[in-house]
Amino acid sequence: MRKLDELLRKTDHRPYPAYKDLKGVYQFPKYRLMIDHVQGDPFAAPSSLRLELPAGTHGIPAEYLEPPHRRIMTQDYLLRQFGKQLRTFSKKAGGSGKSGVLEVSRPGQEVLDRSALQLDPKTGTLTVRLRAGFPAAGRTTLSSELRKMLFEYLGACVDRSLSAASIRRAELEARIRLADDQKAIREALEEKGLIAFIGNGAILPRKSGVQDAPMTEAVPFESPKEDEVELPLPGNRRIRGMGIQKGITLIAGGGYHGKSTLLKALERGVYDHIPGDGREYVITENTATKLRAEDGRSIMDIDISPFIRDLPSKKNTQDFSTEDASGSTSQAAAVVEAYLSGSRSFLIDE
Repeated sequence: MRKLDELLRKTDHRPYPAYKDLKGVYQFPKYRLMIDHVQGDPFAAPSSLRLELPAGTHGIPAEYLEPPHRRIMTQDYLLRQFGKQLRTFSKKAGGSGKSGVLEVSRPGQEVLDRSALQLDPKTGTLTVRLRAGFPAAGRTTLSSELRKMLFEYLGACVDRSLSAASIRRAELEARIRLADDQKAIREALEEKGLIAFIGNGAILPRKSGVQDAPMTEAVPFESPKEDEVELPLPGNRRIRGMGIQKGITLIAGGGYHGKSTLLKALERGVYDHIPGDGREYVITENTATKLRAEDGRSIMDIDISPFIRDLPSKKNTQDFSTEDASGSTSQAAAVVEAYLSGSRSFLIDE
């Protein structure tokens, strides 16, 4: 930490490439700071940083790290909280270009095992990867502003979001319970011969085509009685909703009746979702693949003969290649590729 402070003083008001000397590992009281990559220009992509917090520092309870679905939900929660704090300090340090930017990967509605923030289940070490725009005046370093970012702002963000003392315990525990529920439903799918489950009360429509948040005032999903199933949840609880059996299921209806909306929800159901998304209890077995026609796509050495045998060009469909596939050949190839990659369920729109 003292070495970094000394380097910052030496690099102040020098040509911007002087920041390259900062690359390295620095021990702070609560974490290690690793400067992995330094941007070559204030207008280039921000520099890459890592923070490592030992288990004794962050104090996240061990029961949140195992089994894996709990750890992934905890990581997701911590990443969102850390991102909120970074946004409050981003651009506070002035300068040209991307000076002062503090950012981390911004999650969507799904809960994923992301490299942006990880908890080691064996050691408990917490690692977070972020980006920082090193400040400059034109193309001259502003190390005094960078010092604020590295010595003040980052420390404040860590204290407010990456420790057991700072997290909202009830909020995180509610997410852990949800992760347990989602895991239980996934296990029940195989036992019941199902490929998907849509819980009663789910909100399937999205806010807009470019916003993945749930639509306000949407009609909650309600299963047809003939397709309704009941699945067990931890704590002797149960949940009811529509079960989609293995086999061929056709969803039919008029325009604007929600067929594609339901299919989209099933497509995203291979992932768990955060509380409040509306699709928390829309669960699809995790090999399911959405298939579509892709006019103009490339196909290389694929056997599409189960679907297409005779082409006008006399091409061999048992070892088919093209740089410009038609709609039918592209979809046939997509089915074969998905099957060969291990998919057990196909989701196909009309």
